[in-house]
Amino acid sequence: MHTPEHHDDLLKRIERDLIDGYDEELELEIEDRNMSGPAESLGVGDTDADKSRRMAYFRELFKLQGELVKLQDWVSHHKKKVVILFEGRDAAGKGGVIKRITQRLNPRVCRVVALPAPNDRERTQWYFQRYASHLPAGGEIVLFDRSWYNRAGVEKVMGFCNDDEYEEFFRSVPEFERMLVRSGITLIKYWFSISDDEQHLRFLGRIHDPLKQWKLSPMDLESRRRWEDYTQVKETMLERTHIPEAPWWVVPADDKKKARLNCIQHLLSHFNYHEIERPEVVLPTRVRNPDYIRHPVPDDMIVPEIY
Repeated sequence: MHTPEHHDDLLKRIERDLIDGYDEELELEIEDRNMSGPAESLGVGDTDADKSRRMAYFRELFKLQGELVKLQDWVSHHKKKVVILFEGRDAAGKGGVIKRITQRLNPRVCRVVALPAPNDRERTQWYFQRYASHLPAGGEIVLFDRSWYNRAGVEKVMGFCNDDEYEEFFRSVPEFERMLVRSGITLIKYWFSISDDEQHLRFLGRIHDPLKQWKLSPMDLESRRRWEDYTQVKETMLERTHIPEAPWWVVPADDKKKARLNCIQHLLSHFNYHEIERPEVVLPTRVRNPDYIRHPVPDDMIVPEIY
């Protein structure tokens, strides 16, 4: 028989577990801290207005993430197929919004594709081949952290494709995307737009933050030097691939938090989803056998409790 004290303790443990889950978002918030000043920190230096804005952000984010869970269940239940592309300059915030979208979702339903540079074999394939292998089956959502639009951006600027390959991409990609849509895939394309000054600041933040230096590659630094070249190819890309079946959506992203909320809200608006009723879950009673003996784990196998 469980006592009231045991019941209260159980509720507190469940509450602590829930709070620990919410702390994942706080960890991401700390990761995005602005090292140049206290305004974006999570410490004592925050003003009441800073704290109020941050709490408002968390409330909206948790509400939107709850809707994403409903969308996930709806996609899974109705065997929908969803593809979302995230494009933008380096440090534009694509990874941040992808983290917030997937944070509460089932990775078996919602998965992220972030492909490395093509290998020697892949360079001889039909250009879209390595992307096509990652497209969703029924009941799946696939988020592309950069996509086949690499050819219209980094490959063009850095000379990784020739002019004929570049032009063939623009001839092919509208038909490729129309084929995806005709096959029943919902295709949504986001471009995260940041200003010159904002990218400069974010790159400096990565340079001076040991936890983020891994995000900087020689290619990223070169992209900073070639800002204007990237602007030109971006404008060409949006103009030539903005089609009715799969239009581009531009997310103003100088403010990371607003960009995340706006993008998620906009994503949800694409679907006429509804909450899927779940059967009531009843935790079964554990079987207890009188001859069961749990053997102790040897001390030398235990991870030291430093904390």
